[in-house]
Amino acid sequence: MDTIKFEKRGVKVIAHRGLSGLEVENTCSAFVGAGNRSYYGIETDIHRTADGHFAINHDDNFSRVAGIDKKIEELTLEQIRQIILFDKNGEKSRNDLRPACLEEYLSICKKYEKHAILELKSNFTDEEISQIIEIIKSFDYLDMVTFISFDYENLLKVRSILPNQNAQYLFWKITDEELSRLSRDKIDIDVWCNELSEEQIKKAHSLGLVVNCWTVNEACDGERLALWGIDYITTNILE
Repeated sequence: MDTIKFEKRGVKVIAHRGLSGLEVENTCSAFVGAGNRSYYGIETDIHRTADGHFAINHDDNFSRVAGIDKKIEELTLEQIRQIILFDKNGEKSRNDLRPACLEEYLSICKKYEKHAILELKSNFTDEEISQIIEIIKSFDYLDMVTFISFDYENLLKVRSILPNQNAQYLFWKITDEELSRLSRDKIDIDVWCNELSEEQIKKAHSLGLVVNCWTVNEACDGERLALWGIDYITTNILE
């Protein structure tokens, strides 16, 4: 298998949970797979752990990816590192397939010079947001990070510390009310692709907002969105 190529027309393409169409999502293997290809950025998801670290996983527990019904926030990072994830074939046959941490993700993004599209999954405190920012600063990588979240307060907390930091709000459907709020706060758009139209993209651009969408896995859909003038496409397999 390989990635599916499409006519990008200058659109910035983001590898969703790393190159999750080919590798196990949100693992170092998926991040390296994306790093070795032409992606603009690599997206991932972070949660706080019980001992104050930041672990990577999409869900708030490991049931789907490892068959272990344990919540991330109730485990220490060391406990999380002992978990072996299912491979693509559903087996636990690779000792290297373990949950990653924020530092590993940033290290890979920096090595391959990829933008880090960092989804804040937990409802983080001000102190935790500050801690995340300090970790990114330790890699000298803030200029290459875009924060995204379904939790609007997370993004406001980031902006209270870093007023000009790139930030995108994740949501399902564009409304005039949402556009007004995003325009006011200068927070960009990261919306479900099936609820997006050419007219909405144009309206967002007229308000000075950048538009990202998720998750686009068919070449025809990517090419249509590119023709509409989308800024970013988040995908599991397109390149």
